[in-house]
Amino acid sequence: MIPFLINFRYFFTNQLFILSININCSSRHHISNKVRIILLQVDRISEWFVPKFGPKKFRISIGILFLPYTSIVTCFAALGAISGPMQLERVAAICVIYVLALGVGAHLLDAVGGKTKPWGNLPKRKIWMIALGAIGIAFSVGIYYAFLDSPLLFPIGIIEGFFLFAYNLELFGGKFHNNSTTLLSWGVLPVLAGSAIQTNSITIETIVIAAITTLVTYALITTSKQYKLLRRNNGDIYLIKKKERILKLITIGVITATVIFFIIRYYNLI
Repeated sequence: MIPFLINFRYFFTNQLFILSININCSSRHHISNKVRIILLQVDRISEWFVPKFGPKKFRISIGILFLPYTSIVTCFAALGAISGPMQLERVAAICVIYVLALGVGAHLLDAVGGKTKPWGNLPKRKIWMIALGAIGIAFSVGIYYAFLDSPLLFPIGIIEGFFLFAYNLELFGGKFHNNSTTLLSWGVLPVLAGSAIQTNSITIETIVIAAITTLVTYALITTSKQYKLLRRNNGDIYLIKKKERILKLITIGVITATVIFFIIRYYNLI
């Protein structure tokens, strides 16, 4: 019989319940020391973008949409749509597409399809139905304009659709759940889609805007990951608040810049 000793240690951070199990096992022929750490997500309702008021279900319903990030990507699509000749109907259409596909569809799929369950045990069937419904409406709008006069939306939509499912459901072993996918699907493709729905073309101005939005996306995901890591490790509260402020400034900055650019374009100020 092999003697062994098991020690349990647990503690809470802002988002995680962490259980550490140390197993010490020894015999005449074998000595081992194994450590297993199990991370169990508690919830994310204390995140900065989640409302601090209302019932828990309401707070989760708003928080799960990641409104700041949804707003940023929607603004990127709008920037692409107002970078050239502009029809307000099409600006609105591309914004609706990204609000539904990303804000609702992608984030709901991520909530139930990822390896972790940051929002707790949600009604999976209901979430799937809402997510697929939102994605279906978004793609229907895109397909309408693609057949109407913007066929460039077809390849963009196919690529975005692939990333939407591959990233959020962590398909193919999570191969596409990485920064490169986020940079392309958040920073580049929305701008191209916005330009395509207006003029069915990609101009030099569109490419310049896409380059800028990619850099902003990189700053966003880098800061966001640092922020989450600090929270998970119960890090310095000053650093956590600093990262929060940066994320808020990026969000406000993108929205403000988009509104200013829209006004300039709409009134032909330059």
